Amino acid sequence: MINQEQQTRGAGISPASGRKKPRVAFLCVHNSCRSQMAEALGKQLAGDVFESCSAGTEPGARINPDAVRLMKQVHGIDMEQTQYNKPLTDLPAVDIVVTMGCNVQCPSLPCSHREDWGLDDPTGREDAAFLAVMARIEEKVLDLRCRIQSGTL
Repeated sequence: MINQEQQTRGAGISPASGRKKPRVAFLCVHNSCRSQMAEALGKQLAGDVFESCSAGTEPGARINPDAVRLMKQVHGIDMEQTQYNKPLTDLPAVDIVVTMGCNVQCPSLPCSHREDWGLDDPTGREDAAFLAVMARIEEKVLDLRCRIQSGTL
């Protein structure tokens, strides 16, 4: 049996609902750190190729202040001005789902492609842990951008 990833490989992602760009949803449990950084970096680094949004299975009350501070310092992005914690039910239709590696079972969302980035949660750790995760997210966002552009996703 062919899985979803094999079905879409090489065919390229076609946006649903007549949109010009595919929509990527970055998901984690609290939607307060990794998924928020991925949404912000997706908008900044790949906004010309895909739309970014994020959500959580159990959204927290606010975006992690360390993530907010470091994203401002490193990328000049103020996530508190443009983003907020939201549940999965607030997501629009998406084409691609990226889970952050939360070690929990995420509910299934209809999509053309799904992948897990396996990122450790830096919450409660030192700045170096946040910066390492942020750098890894940046790499993965740029890789996703390239795969969508080239039609290999």
